[in-house]
Amino acid sequence: MNALLQITASRIREFYREPAAIFWVYGFPLIMAAALGIAFRQRPIEQPIAVDLVGSGAEALQKKLETDNRFKLTVSPKEDWKRRLRAGKTDLVIETESADGSKYIVWDEPHRAESLLARYAAELALRGTEATAANSKNSPTIEQKHLEDKGTRYIDYLMPGMLGMNLMGGGLWGVGFALADLRTRKLLKRFLATPMRRSDFLLGVMLSRLIFTVPEVLILLGFAWLAFGVTCQGNLLLLLGVITLGGVSFSGIGLLVASRAKTVETVSGLMNLVMLPMWILSGVFFSYERFPEAVHPLLRLLPLTALNDALRGVMLDGQSAWQLWPELATLTVWGIVTFVIALWIFRWR
Repeated sequence: MNALLQITASRIREFYREPAAIFWVYGFPLIMAAALGIAFRQRPIEQPIAVDLVGSGAEALQKKLETDNRFKLTVSPKEDWKRRLRAGKTDLVIETESADGSKYIVWDEPHRAESLLARYAAELALRGTEATAANSKNSPTIEQKHLEDKGTRYIDYLMPGMLGMNLMGGGLWGVGFALADLRTRKLLKRFLATPMRRSDFLLGVMLSRLIFTVPEVLILLGFAWLAFGVTCQGNLLLLLGVITLGGVSFSGIGLLVASRAKTVETVSGLMNLVMLPMWILSGVFFSYERFPEAVHPLLRLLPLTALNDALRGVMLDGQSAWQLWPELATLTVWGIVTFVIALWIFRWR
């Protein structure tokens, strides 16, 4: 019994003397719960329904619906309405080419409950009350359509996020963990005795990882194309360039994380601290538009957010490099700044 108590007490002391362990056990679940709670918070019933109006009869339809306080109307948005509907920026799209209001095409996103509810509310508003609609011979024709074409499905939205997450994991674990392992096994000391510059060593680690990362991502793209029909609407060379830039950026972050870490446990905690918040905040599985609008500029500064936006811009919208320059500039800055800082603070021991 004494041995049992001593072992239990020693394990408890080891736990509370390690701040990182306390954070991951007690602190991080609270952060995850708070972040997901904000992203998927229950919306108040009185919150307006976002509706995009497109087509030549959009302005006439706006006059018809603007008296209904349930709707927040956007007429002919500058951004492609299919992209807005897919990303959750709008709940419903009503397309009309007739100024007399005789025919409407209502587009919803069938995998979002709020989009389906918005469709029911809009149809009721377009037809009037149920009694009026039943007795009126001039009730408008409403055609229902769902956003299910290739390029507009959830799998099409998800795959670029999975590619970005894979690049982040490859850059951080493939570079950071490798450096920590070399330092733990005392192998970095041997490099110290050679006529090698730190920049050559760190660049070599980044390049070697990048050689493995790009084929991994291309294999994932090939699987998505064969299994789910996911295609790239933009330039394939630009897509390869974005993938390469993303790999370089996260390799630089991996170098920075592991530049001073002396144990595998330390570097593992630091990498999880970097990666896990971005899994939630950077739009991997759902759009970061779910978070309050005030934090969107900060979220766009995250490297994974910039990478996901760039990948989706090329794959889903066929955007050019010029259209994606904010995202590409963000990734470039992250790659250069983290590599320079890592080179400055790196130690062989």
